[in-house]
Amino acid sequence: MNYDKNLSIKHLPKKSGFAVKMLTFASFNSSIVWAEKFKLSKQLVRSVTEAGFLYPTEVQQRTLSRILGGQDIIAIAPEGAGKTSIYIIGILSRLKYGFEEAPRALILVPDKDRVLQVMEQIDLLNKNKTIRIVGLYAGPSIETQVEEVTDGVDIIVATPDRARAVYLKLGLNVNKIQTMVVDDAELIVKQGLQLPVVELANSIGNCQHLIFSEVFHEKLEKMIDPFMRDPAFIEVDELSENSTETLDQILYHVPNFKTKQNLLQLLLEDEEVFTKAIVFVNTRLSAEKVYQSLHKKVKQQTAVLNPISFESTGFSDVEEFEASEDHRILIVADELKAEIPVELFPFIIHVELPQEKEVYISRVIKPEDSEQDTMAITFTTDLELGTVRKIEQAIGKKIETSPLPDDLLIVQNFDSNKGKSKTKLQPTQEPRGEAFHEKKASNAKDYNLGAGVKAKMTKKKKH
Repeated sequence: MNYDKNLSIKHLPKKSGFAVKMLTFASFNSSIVWAEKFKLSKQLVRSVTEAGFLYPTEVQQRTLSRILGGQDIIAIAPEGAGKTSIYIIGILSRLKYGFEEAPRALILVPDKDRVLQVMEQIDLLNKNKTIRIVGLYAGPSIETQVEEVTDGVDIIVATPDRARAVYLKLGLNVNKIQTMVVDDAELIVKQGLQLPVVELANSIGNCQHLIFSEVFHEKLEKMIDPFMRDPAFIEVDELSENSTETLDQILYHVPNFKTKQNLLQLLLEDEEVFTKAIVFVNTRLSAEKVYQSLHKKVKQQTAVLNPISFESTGFSDVEEFEASEDHRILIVADELKAEIPVELFPFIIHVELPQEKEVYISRVIKPEDSEQDTMAITFTTDLELGTVRKIEQAIGKKIETSPLPDDLLIVQNFDSNKGKSKTKLQPTQEPRGEAFHEKKASNAKDYNLGAGVKAKMTKKKKH
């Protein structure tokens, strides 16, 4: 009999006799996979299959054996790939009994909603009711939470700042923690919660560290580097099976917003290529910042859609900009929620990614019978890479990353002793540890603002 290995119990019709047979068959085979491949206990296998996890996903297959073996792990996979359930299974397989005074597992997540979601997932998979779980997050009295923890707990699910606050009140005994998990690590970095994560990890000392994230970047690496020990790096790309027909797209990965401004200036100086361009930012305030950052010559050819400053050149609608012979760049704030006919222009540039990925996708879907061949250029920092990955998953294809132009001025991170400095980009290849990997060919940087790409850009029809 043929069956779908991705079959889930919840997808089967409940009243069909065939469905009952399929359910029994799939559940039986599922039990064999979980029991024989990963040596899980019968009780845990039963709870996993009853929860509807009939077959391990790719990231689950590649991580669970390492988790059970006690190895540190960095797992990069998209939303819905099964990251949360697999570390819960790993933790539960170690906790044979409950009622310990001090916790044996600490799970750090970005916010209260995620704390509640993870606790719900643990309840779904945990059949051993002697295991006690406590959630720590802002809202309830910290004294109440300290009492909950000191009364005895086996698993703590917490936001980093609240876990640290309870620890500093001597309410969190970390001496028996065997496993420390940082889930949605990219969001924890985005919220600026790196310090409590590092302090808790250093306080715990010797334990297994499991890092789960949708993306991996320099800021995340900097957070986990002090406490990771020869981690296995596991990355899974899961794109939509249906690839969407989109405009040509180029992605520039830069360190910060100031460098985005410098890159925009550098690109727009080329009047031959950028004959007409729409520049998207998130807010009207950002639109003014970008406008004011442009040098005189480019600034004279730039306008802002409905500007908030009387000093800024502005247009009240896109048609006015389209008809203007003196202006070739229009800066548009997404908060205006204006309908922009991007297909009328050779270039659209996202200096900031929209808050909702659907807005970006609607702009880059290739329209039928369009006379204008539009190119979409996107700037991203580390903190926006998660949104980029969600967009790629939705459209079913990778956005090719371009090397930064050689003459781009990179603004370094602020140093209180040295101040801000600008340096020319120097391509370097630093050796990386075993935890890291070479980029896939599909992610290779094969664009540059040189002869090749400029030739590609100039193929766009002149406005």
